Amino acid sequence: MVTRRLDEERESAILRATYDLLAECGYQGLRVDAVAARAQASKATLYRHWPTKAGLVIDAVKFCKAAPEDLPDTGSLRGDLVAWFTEMATLMNGDQGPLLAGLFAALQSEPELAAELRSMRDSKAVYAEVICSRALARGELRPGYNPDLVDEIVPAQMFMRAFALGEPLDAEFVDHLVDDIILPLLQA
Repeated sequence: MVTRRLDEERESAILRATYDLLAECGYQGLRVDAVAARAQASKATLYRHWPTKAGLVIDAVKFCKAAPEDLPDTGSLRGDLVAWFTEMATLMNGDQGPLLAGLFAALQSEPELAAELRSMRDSKAVYAEVICSRALARGELRPGYNPDLVDEIVPAQMFMRAFALGEPLDAEFVDHLVDDIILPLLQA
């Protein structure tokens, strides 16, 4: 059976409604009938295009989640990292922070969602490599650096500070993360 593709406006309305409801009630509380009502679509349409709630949520997050158009290029490794981590902190300090924290909490009980979110993470793993390779070309890093350390450490530190400790992701924290943790590890 061939499923007809939704028109762009219809798909946008459904994904936006999903994202907004996700922010309001979390993954566990999200119901397809509520999405259908808010988007003025039928449940059948939603299930035809997104057979699983996890697939619908992941598409909504990909569609609605703010992301930098381009990676910062300030001319220095430190500047690039500060700019990038500041963008991440701004995102987590805003409406998307609690939404993403709720999604990560749902990973324990929702294996399909976990698999989908992990695939999204892999698509961003190249960011650190791009920033580090530019730093290598400028002579700021030596061959053998490990860009994976950025992804291993930075999101965990930000989530821990923002959601477990309830402390701000401010410029002082970003400077500490860059100067005291990430730069020494990359330059070791």
